[in-house]
Amino acid sequence: MTVYDVARRLPAVAELRVLCRALAALDVVLDPGSEERHHRYDPAWAPGAELGSMRDGSGNEYSITFTAAGAFVRGFDHESPMSPYAADDEEPWPGVLDSVPEVFRDWAREPAFSGEFGTPHVTACLWRENHDTGWRHGVVDFPEHGDDGADWLFALLTDPTPEAFQDWARDYYATPIDLDAVRHVYAGRPVTASVVTALNPATTLAAVAGGVAATGYPVA
Repeated sequence: MTVYDVARRLPAVAELRVLCRALAALDVVLDPGSEERHHRYDPAWAPGAELGSMRDGSGNEYSITFTAAGAFVRGFDHESPMSPYAADDEEPWPGVLDSVPEVFRDWAREPAFSGEFGTPHVTACLWRENHDTGWRHGVVDFPEHGDDGADWLFALLTDPTPEAFQDWARDYYATPIDLDAVRHVYAGRPVTASVVTALNPATTLAAVAGGVAATGYPVA
């Protein structure tokens, strides 16, 4: 699955924003002492922009910039042959960023998601303006061997179910994950003491409330 397939399966902008916040809130509860959580959400990342993001600690990441115009999605699989650093000229793979509309061009070259010399960390890119009926992407001629990494980078976004998160988190955190508590958060209901205990008995609502609230997710 490439960015072409992701475009057909990604939720609409409003639903995607809700999902990104839920992922970030869940990670706060499951990993309260970490400064490098897997999923993050910043509702005041830049003037007029919110940011949902993922970093796996191994150089792979995505960012989703939500603005008044819509949303811009960037993914980076550092082992993909489409990585800018796999090419001699260290430029994005042809077609990945070429068609990005003007309203999102600044985000496509955002220094926070670029290398030392301004090379964007990107192997997959999608965008959706408010007037669009679906997600859009560039015309990309994929390499013969390998792809853009979009299938696994965006797996929890293209399968936006509590069960998918439970499976992922059970493996990632190496601990049982309470499905009802995940469903509670995916439904957008405020995080409560009982939900925190169900997800992570080693912490408390008081300990994680500030972190959860910082994502923009409601706390009881």
